Amino acid sequence: MVPKRNECSFGNWWGHTVRKVRKEHRKGLNSLIITSAWLIWKQRNACVFEGASSSISEVMRTLKDEYKMWCLAGAKKLHALNL
Repeated sequence: MVPKRNECSFGNWWGHTVRKVRKEHRKGLNSLIITSAWLIWKQRNACVFEGASSSISEVMRTLKDEYKMWCLAGAKKLHALNL
């Protein structure tokens, strides 16, 4: 689910989104949201402080790689999302 323009904050969107999924998927979704936010933050810092540039496809590719590594490391709830 993508945040809507009228969402008041990331935290509100996150809470609302997590409540919409089945209970057994909430931990995995929380992990995915945290990882996504962290990767976006890292990319933002690279752009601001190091002059880096990237595309959404690069960020998505990095997120998929991160997802795979977490699953290989045993993140069962994240793996259950079957991305």
